[in-house]
Amino acid sequence: MAEIAAGASSAELVEQHALKRQLGVRDLVLAQVLCVVGSSWVGVAGGLGRAQALTWIAAMVLFYFPMAAVVVVLNDRMPLEGGLYVWAHRAFGDLGGFLTAWNLWVYGVAVTASILYAIPTELSYLIGPAAAWLPESHWASIGIILVLVAALTITAVRGLELGKWIHNIGGIAMMTVFAALILLPLWGLWRHKISHGMDLALALPPRNLRSMALFGQMLVGGLSGLEYIAIFAGESKQPAKSIARSVWIASPIICLMFILGTSSVVVFARPDHIDFIAPIPQTMRIALGNSGVGNVVAVTAILLVQLRLLGATSYLFTGVTRLPMAVGWDALVPRWFTRLHPVWRTPVNSILCLGALVMALVVLGSVGVHAQEAYQVLTNASMTHYELMYMAMFAIPIVGVGAVRKGLPWWLKWVAGMGFLATLYAFLISAYPFVDVMDPMAYAAKIVGTVVVSNLIAVGLFFAPRRTRG
Repeated sequence: MAEIAAGASSAELVEQHALKRQLGVRDLVLAQVLCVVGSSWVGVAGGLGRAQALTWIAAMVLFYFPMAAVVVVLNDRMPLEGGLYVWAHRAFGDLGGFLTAWNLWVYGVAVTASILYAIPTELSYLIGPAAAWLPESHWASIGIILVLVAALTITAVRGLELGKWIHNIGGIAMMTVFAALILLPLWGLWRHKISHGMDLALALPPRNLRSMALFGQMLVGGLSGLEYIAIFAGESKQPAKSIARSVWIASPIICLMFILGTSSVVVFARPDHIDFIAPIPQTMRIALGNSGVGNVVAVTAILLVQLRLLGATSYLFTGVTRLPMAVGWDALVPRWFTRLHPVWRTPVNSILCLGALVMALVVLGSVGVHAQEAYQVLTNASMTHYELMYMAMFAIPIVGVGAVRKGLPWWLKWVAGMGFLATLYAFLISAYPFVDVMDPMAYAAKIVGTVVVSNLIAVGLFFAPRRTRG
């Protein structure tokens, strides 16, 4: 624990001890599956056809394994609530830590709002034609989302003693869906719907810009999320050991889910006809049909995907509320954000503030064409914020202050360098749309411009109170 004492103030350690340690290894493993494995990525990778397995392996070597190594080592040295923010703050100072937390916070808020915004449409698909009116009804959609935001807020205030079970159910639901997806080719062979099973040939992807864009999406978009569990280090039992152990357990499961799941999608759907938004329900429908037992299985799979979405939304929401608390401990935002609930020891002010902000963003996305466009640009730019955050994380073992780098294993700098270059590639190519848009240049300008303006706002917020205090 010497490293912890060197890297954290005694006041911060006292505050972190006030948090309830609810998360064990099982909870952390399921949380990683929940946070990393998104259902749409087997469709994105499926767009590469027989090259998907090699592309996944390349993405895992270049990004996922460096991410896992950096998270495990830095968390071992600094197993503190706030995770990456704490590491960046120790390595780069107040401004570097604040901007890292800002980019992760913007990503989490935007993704949470976008998932909630899509739920009325998802419900209409799940219920069937009788609910086709639901997404078109402004008040019904807002009402559903308002109820969900209220439920997320109450759950977050109640703490991880309750929230972890929602997250665990979401992780189990996702593993169940992927198990069914991976077994589909066996069903297809038995029922003579296909003539061959999975094809794991290591074919090279086409040499074109679209393949490069898909690969960039798979790097950070498909494989990111391990760092998120470190945000809850102060609420984990034996965080240094349990987080490291959970990464070792979850990583092979996650990698196999992506490769084998994509292989099943490619067996049933041609690469140019894959639904990038809902590839698993599409594959289920193709393999099992729209009636009888097949329809029941497909509907069940769609329901489980929705449970995963709700669990992931709760997990993202809860994690994002911890960042202002951790930043407030360092007096970089008002201490108001650090107030803990007297019974459940959760950052109640931060949670209530986030609930109101997410609801405002969802309403913004529902009123007027210009507001919808602004909301959509923010959502699309959220991944670019995430990529900036990852570049900061990978830079810590390379150029962080000597006190942080001292004692790190020699190989971590080279592994982090590989992860940094992979993230930089994803960042540079993220503005290229791999689906059709009216004007690719305008699309790229909006994404880059939104990220620049967002970080300029963050710099302004960082220095404004300092000028006031001065």
